[in-house]
Amino acid sequence: MIKLLKSSIFWLLILSLAVLTACTNSDNATKEDEKETPKPGASEGTVSEDAIVSIEFWHAMSGTGQESLDSIVKGFNDSQDKYEVVAEFQGTYEESLTKLRGVGGTKDAPAITQVFEVGTKYMIDSGYIEPIQSFIDKDNYDLSQLEENILNYYKVDGELYSMPFNSSTPVMVYNKDAFKEAGLDPEKAPETFSDVINAAARLKKGEMYGFSMLTYGWFFEQLVATQGGLYVNEDNGRSGDATEALFNGPEGLNVFDFLDTMNKAGTFGNFGTNWDDIRAAFASGKVAMYMDSSAGVAGAITTAPFDVGVAYIPYADEVKRNGVVIGGASLWMSKGIAEKEQEAAWAFMKYLTTPEVQAQWHLDTGYFAINPKAYDEENVKEKWAEFPQYKVTVDQLQDTVPGLATQGALISVFPESRQQIVTALEDLYQGKDPKEVLDKAAEATNRAMEIANKTKK
Repeated sequence: MIKLLKSSIFWLLILSLAVLTACTNSDNATKEDEKETPKPGASEGTVSEDAIVSIEFWHAMSGTGQESLDSIVKGFNDSQDKYEVVAEFQGTYEESLTKLRGVGGTKDAPAITQVFEVGTKYMIDSGYIEPIQSFIDKDNYDLSQLEENILNYYKVDGELYSMPFNSSTPVMVYNKDAFKEAGLDPEKAPETFSDVINAAARLKKGEMYGFSMLTYGWFFEQLVATQGGLYVNEDNGRSGDATEALFNGPEGLNVFDFLDTMNKAGTFGNFGTNWDDIRAAFASGKVAMYMDSSAGVAGAITTAPFDVGVAYIPYADEVKRNGVVIGGASLWMSKGIAEKEQEAAWAFMKYLTTPEVQAQWHLDTGYFAINPKAYDEENVKEKWAEFPQYKVTVDQLQDTVPGLATQGALISVFPESRQQIVTALEDLYQGKDPKEVLDKAAEATNRAMEIANKTKK
């Protein structure tokens, strides 16, 4: 009897402990479910309302560009305690865009992605993005404070889809010492195609060529646009999906004839498709004039052992100069992520546009300041006084005549089209007919656009 009583008491205690443990675990589980996991960067146990909102920023900047960008991101993170931006290098523009395709439109997408300018049409059509115009409208953000000729490229039907960031245009860089030796005015660079052809003939000396241009479609596009020529139909792809290339018209043929004339005369130096190669050729005195990005001006000045001049890009003799199309990249906000993350992305974009930040970016990298007030900052004024070449790049941009040509073309297959131009230029330098190779590039672009348009539908 006593044994039976002890046994009953034992099992009663075990059952009580089990019930107590189950209740305790259930209660804890409920509390854990109610507690939101802190965002990266927030302290453990912080509830969502007080947590720092951490966002990813995918970019393609390397070298000095990455160093400057990391400094800007740190400045933003230190300036407030609500948001944290984590900048992550994703390789080239093409590599970054490929990665975005895998997560675009989902909660796993980065809040901000840097995309090159020729990816604009693709991004708008992708469904991955939240147009920043909605935040501009909600916040009554004053767009007039930003550079109009930069905004124009990224505006479609009057709406701004992304925030311009690293913006550049082409310029002509030349060797002032070589100009003096050839009896040319080092303070007056050639302006028209015929001016460049004539100057190149006088500058050709020994191993030094008169003129060169990187075998890259971007420069061809610019030389077409400055004549007022369109790249594709449908108002350069801005009033509808483009279906036909126009770059093989009179303006494009002017460019190919211009290059062909110097190539046949032996005054044109072909240094291929690598930026470093053509820049090294200039610094070592193998070419007297060449086309470069405005972001490459600082490097040209500091690397060359001679006095460097910077000028507007040349244009065909029979037309008026229209100006340049903006290049570089912009920042896109992801769709499908949390609202707080979008707000963090917008706060960072606004910070980037401030005059102080843009002045730092301009001086660190050579890219334009998207906020012109940055040029009034003392550090910029001092730099321009020392290197007036910087101001030439800004003057050319601000002298650009707004229009469909200088606004730039929008096509989803721009990278493919640029490669067709590269092939056409390579064939041209091998002696093939300018019109024939240009028409071939246009036909290939037409086929690519046709396939893209069918896929879209």
